[in-house]
Amino acid sequence: MTTTTAPPTPRLRVERLAGERISAFQRGYLAGEPSAVAALARLRRGAGQDAGSLPDLWSLVDISPLHEPCEGARDLTERELVRAEDALHTALTLWALHQQSRREAGMHQRNSRGKPRGVGAAVRRMMNMLKPGEIDEPLRKRLVRVGTAPDLPTLAQRLRDIVLLLRREQFPLDYALLAGQLYEWQRPGGPDGMRREWGRSFHAWHEKEQSGEVPNAEG
Repeated sequence: MTTTTAPPTPRLRVERLAGERISAFQRGYLAGEPSAVAALARLRRGAGQDAGSLPDLWSLVDISPLHEPCEGARDLTERELVRAEDALHTALTLWALHQQSRREAGMHQRNSRGKPRGVGAAVRRMMNMLKPGEIDEPLRKRLVRVGTAPDLPTLAQRLRDIVLLLRREQFPLDYALLAGQLYEWQRPGGPDGMRREWGRSFHAWHEKEQSGEVPNAEG
């Protein structure tokens, strides 16, 4: 009996590309490689800027692999490529802000059932640190504001506010997952779907699953 594998969706292709890029930058940064340290500084300066507006970032926010044929998958449309570039740019620059001056651990860590790393889970984890067993209303409202952003620049800014709080507490995020979510958010009906994902992530965090956890440098 033969099995067939479904071709990767555009979202999955964006997630894979983001994961490969950020993991490579992160490994280099944690190892003190000058090129990676310089790349992080350049990406950080791109936070809040439109994708493609800074020529200095063209070689870092590079979606050329998405222009190449992918086995079993159709070619991405021009609109899908624009969404992918915007998503990758936002995820990379937010990661650079998060990772800044954090040399002891990677702030990009992959999401899993035992260790949820989505935006909602990170906010819930931070709540538990600040007010164990309680819902911190100011933090909850920040997450709600992310879910109600009217456009991508506003969404990126509201995510930036959360990322800066996570950076202070050294709580990681899965930036590959976030890149895929940012891609999906731009599609028709996407914001509703992402609100549900972020809400599920918020409820996925459990204190007992995180007890004794030691951050690692893996991407």
